[in-house]
Amino acid sequence: MKIIINLITLLLSMGVVFAQQTINGKVTDAKNNPVEGANIYLEGTYDGASSDANGDFSFETTEEGMQTLVVSMLSYEPHYEAGDVSYFKDLHIKLVASVNSLSGVTLTAGTFEAGDNSKVSVLKPLDIVTTAGAAGDFVAALQTLPGTTTVNEDGRLFVRGGTAGETQVFIDGLRVFQPFNATPNNTPTRGRFSPFLFKGISFSTGGYSAEYGQALSSVLLLNTTDVPLQEKTDISIMSVGGGVGHTKIWGDQSLSLNTSYMNLAPYEALIPSNQGVRWNSPYESISGEAVFRSKGEKSMFKLYTGFNHTNLDIEQEDINFDDYVQFRLKNNNLYFNSSYKYFFANDWSLTSGASIAWDTNDIGIQQDKVDAKETSSHIKIKARKNFSNRYDLSFGTEYFNTNYDETYTDVDVDEFNSGYNDGLWAAFAESDIFLSNKFAMKLGIRGTHSSLLDGFKISPRVSLAYKPGEDGQFSLAYGDFYQRPLTEVVKFTQNLDMEKASHYILNYQYINNGKTFRTEAYYKDYDQLVKYDTDAPQFNSDYTNSGGGYAKGVDVFWRDSKSIEHLDYWASYSYLDTKRDYRNFPEKATPNFAPKHNVSLVTKYWVDKLRSQVGLSYSYGSGRPYHNPNTSGFMTEKTKSYNNLSFNWAYLIDQQKILYFSVSNLLSFNNVSNYQYAEVPDANGVFNRRAITPPADSFFFVGFFWTISSDGKSNQLDNL
Repeated sequence: MKIIINLITLLLSMGVVFAQQTINGKVTDAKNNPVEGANIYLEGTYDGASSDANGDFSFETTEEGMQTLVVSMLSYEPHYEAGDVSYFKDLHIKLVASVNSLSGVTLTAGTFEAGDNSKVSVLKPLDIVTTAGAAGDFVAALQTLPGTTTVNEDGRLFVRGGTAGETQVFIDGLRVFQPFNATPNNTPTRGRFSPFLFKGISFSTGGYSAEYGQALSSVLLLNTTDVPLQEKTDISIMSVGGGVGHTKIWGDQSLSLNTSYMNLAPYEALIPSNQGVRWNSPYESISGEAVFRSKGEKSMFKLYTGFNHTNLDIEQEDINFDDYVQFRLKNNNLYFNSSYKYFFANDWSLTSGASIAWDTNDIGIQQDKVDAKETSSHIKIKARKNFSNRYDLSFGTEYFNTNYDETYTDVDVDEFNSGYNDGLWAAFAESDIFLSNKFAMKLGIRGTHSSLLDGFKISPRVSLAYKPGEDGQFSLAYGDFYQRPLTEVVKFTQNLDMEKASHYILNYQYINNGKTFRTEAYYKDYDQLVKYDTDAPQFNSDYTNSGGGYAKGVDVFWRDSKSIEHLDYWASYSYLDTKRDYRNFPEKATPNFAPKHNVSLVTKYWVDKLRSQVGLSYSYGSGRPYHNPNTSGFMTEKTKSYNNLSFNWAYLIDQQKILYFSVSNLLSFNNVSNYQYAEVPDANGVFNRRAITPPADSFFFVGFFWTISSDGKSNQLDNL
């Protein structure tokens, strides 16, 4: 009997030792809706349960004392309750929705993305080079987007009432100082770079990141490919030249090389220009690029280099001369760019890089000569910390140096030297804050100091985004932007301040099932623009920062790639109202490069039976203002509207051979960009004029492209 009593006592004592406690409660979302299937458990144990359809949960545990209760659920932030286990009763736990990188809000105001991995892309890399009329130039393809203006006699990017010099180009975050080929006046240029070396493009029409500066209107960010998919060789034979490229891979290292030769002499012999231009030595260039990549376990190193040599000798019509005016040009450009990124523990990353460019121009105008040399460099370091999927911080510093020297020699062999040396330092900090899947903000600030101008500027940047539904979102952006006056001015004087623009942007974007709709209203306020009292900047001009102006408008973009099988198209419209008082303007007026209305329509259709992709592009621009000295007003007259219908056709001979044909301005519209007036009136007191038109109404292009790759499937359709 005594043994039985002792056994009962022992069992009772064990029950006290292993007494179980009940943990229970309810799990809801922020709106008190029950969350079913949430995992609730004590950290470091196997004790736990899942919430039911009503959000209720209950389980027992033998744990005692201080414990941590963990509540986790897909699409929600983890929740933690710390305390004595005896208090984990009748809990009401509200889960906060996590920020989903696939469906959450994004900051899009003022920015177009072009990349295969970007969920807010409006263009893909393929689009950049298959647009009819673009002829493989990414800048020409970007001119089909709203916010841009087609200035057909220039070829560079004019964005929202800004000059071409107000847009800067960066490769892998580092400045490109001469991104366009050198050409004569009134002859369009092209970008120096091959599109197939880049995995994505970010094109800002305003409101860009605090990481970038020295651009009043826009930045174009080009990112080189990290890891090529396979080794291949590309061969091009074209009506204007030829090229060859090759990619080699050694494990985690790779090298891509390409070179091309262009010569317009055969084309000019077949289809001579008839628009006031005579070619003594047609445009000729040789260029090449190389990208070396080395991928480590937690790092990426890239080295990019490009070179270009251009030579031409032409004669152009001029209203002030009885005969044509000779223009000769030799340009040499060499560019290096290296970047290194390392990923540390705890979500820290460090990016560093440097770029340097040498550019020389040997120019002859009749008997006069201009020799210009520019050496520019950029050094940058940036750190980034992801504190969570809701908050990250990036900050860094950079230094730019530009040394420019120009010697002008006239017919009497008199020399005049001009130039400058500027060291520009900048620091920046920026944070992305995601309060929920519906609301996000970007806060940034940038400080800049120029040794040339001896001035320091602070630039705040703010972006907000709200996503009311699954497919659409609204964005707001504000920012101040500063830029040093252009070389044409600071080579003569340094007693100036930086020019300024303030951007205000409201954006709405909708993306669903292959359809993209985007509209954006903006206002841009210019201040401290450079003015001078002569026809062009010169050594004895009187320079001030007394200029100003504004640009306001609405941009609309629509793309549909699903409604009609094999058809992909996009349309854009821009309304621009801008006036400025700058340079030698006697009053505030709309400049010649800013038409009020711009329209673009791009279509691409794949024809299975013909193994072909056919494309059409149409561009329209309303009349551009110009000044007629025979009238009393300033910039009060307008040219006729601009029209351009372009066509291209890519025929797949086999999987890796393509025959390509394109023609720009298919209907030979006689476009007029401006008028040149005589410097002095004739006997009747009238200033005679001549129309400034393209060197040729239309341009034809034929090419054969052959890819040799290990898979036997790749082709250059991506590059056309």
